[in-house]
Amino acid sequence: MPTRTAEQRRQAEKAAYDAYLAACPTRKLLDEIAGKWVSLILVALGDGPQRYSDLSRRIAGVSQKMLTQTLRVLERDGLVRREVTPAVPVRVDYSLTPLGESLRALMAGFKEWAEANFDAVDAARTDYDARTPDLTIGPDGAG
Repeated sequence: MPTRTAEQRRQAEKAAYDAYLAACPTRKLLDEIAGKWVSLILVALGDGPQRYSDLSRRIAGVSQKMLTQTLRVLERDGLVRREVTPAVPVRVDYSLTPLGESLRALMAGFKEWAEANFDAVDAARTDYDARTPDLTIGPDGAG
């Protein structure tokens, strides 16, 4: 029986991914990219490379700690490139990789959908809450 090449093994593993299974590594990836800061950072970087301070100003409400952690995760996952330019002070720019750009396109769609449909969702929430007064869902949703 012939042995499989590394590429054949990768393809077999890829076909076996099923995020519905608790042990599947794609579930952790989905958890990481589903965060609100990830989507906002990726969409913001779609406008081109930006410095940390630019991202911090643009994305209202993100703490320094969360922005730093999220950028590190995105860099580790190959979605964001961090480029350091030696200068005084040192200049650091963040940009999307081709992989990050492919995800940005999806995230931009989610952002646009949320902006376009918030009024309808808010009305549905109000209606639901009026019909179900004993159920309390926190301000962050059912998450």
